[in-house]
Parts: sequence; C-alpha cells; structure tokens
Amino acid sequence: MSALALPQPYLDRIRSRFPALPLRELEFNQDGLVNDVVVVGGDLVCRFPKHDWAPTLLRQEARVLELARRHVTLPVPRFEVLEEDFAAYPFLPGEPLTRTRLLRLSGRARRAALTELLTFLRQLHAVPQDEVEAAGVGPSDATRTREDWLAFAGEVEDALFPLLMRHQREAFRELFGPVRSGALDLSHTPRLIHGDLGVYHVLFDPGAGRLSGVIDFGTAGLGDPALDLAVLLGNYGESLVAPMLPAYPELGDHLDRARFWVGTLEWQWALAGVVGGCTEFALAHLGGARDVLPTGSSQD
Repeated sequence: MSALALPQPYLDRIRSRFPALPLRELEFNQDGLVNDVVVVGGDLVCRFPKHDWAPTLLRQEARVLELARRHVTLPVPRFEVLEEDFAAYPFLPGEPLTRTRLLRLSGRARRAALTELLTFLRQLHAVPQDEVEAAGVGPSDATRTREDWLAFAGEVEDALFPLLMRHQREAFRELFGPVRSGALDLSHTPRLIHGDLGVYHVLFDPGAGRLSGVIDFGTAGLGDPALDLAVLLGNYGESLVAPMLPAYPELGDHLDRARFWVGTLEWQWALAGVVGGCTEFALAHLGGARDVLPTGSSQD
C-alpha cells in the first residue's frame, strides 16, 4: 500500500522513531477494534490506539508480555517502543491458524498444532499469582461476574428479542437458563489469560508445520481460564479441541463454563452491533465452528 494512503501523523511518528527505516511496502490494517496497525517492510509492526481509553490497555498488554515471555515457549511480541499513543515491535511471521487450515493438515500435524496451543495456555494460566500482582497486571477486560451475565441477558431480551424469531429467543433462554437458575457454577480462580485467541492471533508456519507465535494480548489479564478454552471451541469446534485436552488436563474442569462462554459470543457481538449501530460488530461472529455441546453435556 502506498504511504500516501496512510494518515500523515502515523507516517510522521514512524519516521521520528525510526529515521533510518525505509518506509516501503507499508501495510495499513484498520480491522482492529482498539488499534490501527502499520506493518513496515514486513519487519516492523507499528500500532496506534484508536480511542482515548486504548493506551490503558496498551500499558497492561506490555506488562503481560514482559511476564508471559518468562513462562511460555511460543514466541510473543516484544515491544521496542512503547509510548502513550504509539507502540512498535518486530513482526512475528506466520499465517492465521483458521479451522480450514487446521483441517487440511494431516491428523498428526493437526494434533501437534492443537497440543502446542493448549500447552501455551497451560503455561500462561500457570504464571504464579504473586508474579502477576508484582507486575501490576489487573483484570482482563473480558472479566464477567454472574451479575454481569444476568444484566447482559436482560439487555439482549430488551434490545434483540423484538428482532428475533421464536426459536432464536428460545435458544437464548436455554443458553442462560443454567445461569439464571444457578445450575451452572461460574466460580473460578482467576488466572493470567489471553482473552482473545481469535484465529488471527494464532500464527502458524506452514513450512515448519507448527505454530510460530501468539499475538495481540490487548485483552489479557486476570480472568476465567474458561474464556480461553471457549475461544478455541468457537474457532475449531469441540470435536477437534476436546480430544486434545490431555495436553492440559486441568482445563477440562472448565469445559462446561467454556461451553456457556462460547454460546454467548455471537450474542455479545450482535448486541454491540444493534445497540451501538456498528453493523460490522453484528457480523463478527460469522464463520465460527458451531461445534459445541450444550452446558451439562457428558464429556465422554
């Protein structure tokens, strides 16, 4: 993409911080909800917060990354520049580990990739609490209490139910029934979580046949490990992920909460799209695996 297509303030900031860097082969990505991204020459990632509150997330992300690098084996970003309205780090190569890409691998390679991903989560979730607190890492932005979920359910019924067909309303009531009745236990010990393991944040090296890194820790922090499992279920489907849970046996204890979490994701995006007037939010859940058992199902 031509440099002329980029906002001039972005170009000026990159030039001021990296005066010797040729500004060629610029890739401008505005898909992110929190940051605009400019990749320079395929080697340097430059991020620019879009909102007044985004720098707070950026500072938390930097603390999480510094901590995570000491505990996880997969490569993660390393900030070279961190300022209030600008961050830069070396580009991590790889292609998004989509469900289609995963299914096109041999059974052995597919199992190896999922094992790597679950091992990453096991390592991340195992970071000692005292280290998390000493690093100044706070709660994940995705943290939800039972009260939060009940309030969310009321918002969905007020804002979305008039737009839905009967079977859709019933599906939502079935999803939230165990929460409202108290049958689904939402209690957990907070752990350091990624919080947003979308397929575009999990990098795969086709040549090596293995993962090459995990990026975008903007939602990371203390939270429910079930959320990280839920995103994997939503990305790849329970039939692929559940058989690999022996790579992280303790995560299986969170499976029922994860099933609930993944069931809420499309409703969260739909509510944000309808109430906030952002059509792209309402479409963000399209393309998921839709291969998750209901809460309370047997794990056999």
